[in-house]
Amino acid sequence: MPRQHVATHIAIIAGVCLCLLAYLSFLGSTESPAPSAQLPAQAQAAELPELPAQPHAMDVDSPDSTLVVVNKQRPLPVEYVPQDLVDADGVPLRLEAAEAYLEMVAEAAAAGVPISAVSGFRTGTEQDQLYVSYTENFGPETADSISARPGYSEHQTGLAVDIANPDGSCALEACFGESLAGSWAAANAHYYGFIVRYPAGAEHITGYAHEPWHLRYVGAEQSLSIHDAGTTMEEFAGLPAAPDYGQ
Repeated sequence: MPRQHVATHIAIIAGVCLCLLAYLSFLGSTESPAPSAQLPAQAQAAELPELPAQPHAMDVDSPDSTLVVVNKQRPLPVEYVPQDLVDADGVPLRLEAAEAYLEMVAEAAAAGVPISAVSGFRTGTEQDQLYVSYTENFGPETADSISARPGYSEHQTGLAVDIANPDGSCALEACFGESLAGSWAAANAHYYGFIVRYPAGAEHITGYAHEPWHLRYVGAEQSLSIHDAGTTMEEFAGLPAAPDYGQ
């Protein structure tokens, strides 16, 4: 083959190769995935902002819940009895409440404040007997302001405890709030999971006169929140007031 023909063939082959390389380079640039698409699924998920955890709703309906709300509009089954009752300073309470109560009174005693328990869990039958006695002694209107009808008492939950001074002074009376034990409980009970369930000035919400001796166990987290908010359980749970019994 003449030398000039060889040079021509070489030039043509070189041109074809250059065109092919350019075409392949163009295809590579158009088909390459975006950098973010090349990341593993786990890496892409990690870049998403974390959503705040949703708070757990308060279980105010189940009888076994430590946050069950019992009032004149929200009764318990009359036959209800908690399954984990234990002795706490001579009165029956649910296990969790009993442990918290014993811790509370031990630390109160260490601070020089003796506290005793006078009432814990009561059955529906026991509550009926108590309510009847109040009705006979004070009349139905007064009885409804200081005692619950059977099925409507917090004591039936096993989470309520009435406390007193060991010498019996001001027992189950408003003056208990001014006593050493009453003052200490008002200032400290919420650190142990208890609240004063029927505070002064909330009669139109709770349906009961102020009872500085009546403590209700709700758990340490909720007791701090309720105490700091300065509200009743009804208000804290977003429930309507219960000044009277439902029809």
